[in-house]
Amino acid sequence: MKVYALVGQSGTGKSYKAFMVARDREIEHIIDDGLLIGGTRIIAGKSAKREKTKIASVRRALFSEPDHRQSVKDALARLNPEKLLILGTSNKMVVEIQEVLGLPKIEEFIQIEDVATEKEIELARKSRREDGKHVIPVPTLEVKKDFSGYFIDTLKIFNKKGKAGDVVEKTIIRPTFSYLGKYELTKNAISQMVSICASGFERVNKVLKVRVDNQPSGVVVDVELSVKLVSRMDLLMIELQKKLAGELEHMTGLNVLGINVTIKAIVT
Repeated sequence: MKVYALVGQSGTGKSYKAFMVARDREIEHIIDDGLLIGGTRIIAGKSAKREKTKIASVRRALFSEPDHRQSVKDALARLNPEKLLILGTSNKMVVEIQEVLGLPKIEEFIQIEDVATEKEIELARKSRREDGKHVIPVPTLEVKKDFSGYFIDTLKIFNKKGKAGDVVEKTIIRPTFSYLGKYELTKNAISQMVSICASGFERVNKVLKVRVDNQPSGVVVDVELSVKLVSRMDLLMIELQKKLAGELEHMTGLNVLGINVTIKAIVT
């Protein structure tokens, strides 16, 4: 296995540039902030960006926890990739990761200044400093279940001058430790959001009850309604499910695992 390292201070845009570096060197697997990433998928590991403090985040990124470390080592042994890229804030950090995961010595150290302009680095630093934004080099769908309740957004990068079919999607998140405070959504607040959204639906007569079940990877919402008579109740319920899920995810950042709609009454 040939091991490469992309090194740069925190907030200089390493995760943003990781795909470009990997593409140029035909590297299919990346280790970034506690995750083993293959192509556009998270293969193993846990993201350091989920930790509540910077110290815990660093420990996660260095694979200090035995179970976390072993899961990534097992995945690497199973995949046996020809090339691997490790991201880190210093040469020392990437060497520590290489050693703790039992990987071959690093063949090449690539500095962020070698692959990013001064302007790009300064923009990345500004985004981190002012907005607390971090990039994970995989599509939003891959991380959504693990970052339910975080502020997340999609970042699409067009390669080869925006050529069709050549778009790389990354995910922007704001980790817990980057907030200037905390926010928490109560079940009551979520219930009210769902109730207001459902009430605005044309064929809904009245929202009778809303129940919210918080789960580690997201929420399940049960809604009981009375509706106006339509010829296709099934289509009405499917449309309502999509609307409620979309609105709730947009307003809260929560991963909506299910919207269960029950019609208790029909009015004519």
